[in-house]
Amino acid sequence: MTILYLLIPLSLILLGLAVWAFFWAVKNDQFDDLEGPAHRILFDEDENDLTPEQHQQRQRTKQKPPPPAEHSTDDQEPRS
Repeated sequence: MTILYLLIPLSLILLGLAVWAFFWAVKNDQFDDLEGPAHRILFDEDENDLTPEQHQQRQRTKQKPPPPAEHSTDDQEPRS
């Protein structure tokens, strides 16, 4: 029976911590979008989902030629 004098205040403290954590999470927008990330991983990035700025940047990177490959002369034998 005397253990109740310890367990009741301890359970009230834990309940208070849980309520505080819940309100902290709500205040810091932790519950804004629960389904979005789960659905987002199922789909590839689509061209239609990009903003116009992102679309232009992607077009520029596609048009840019790759840098020329550098050849190392240390590994090659001299030509005669």
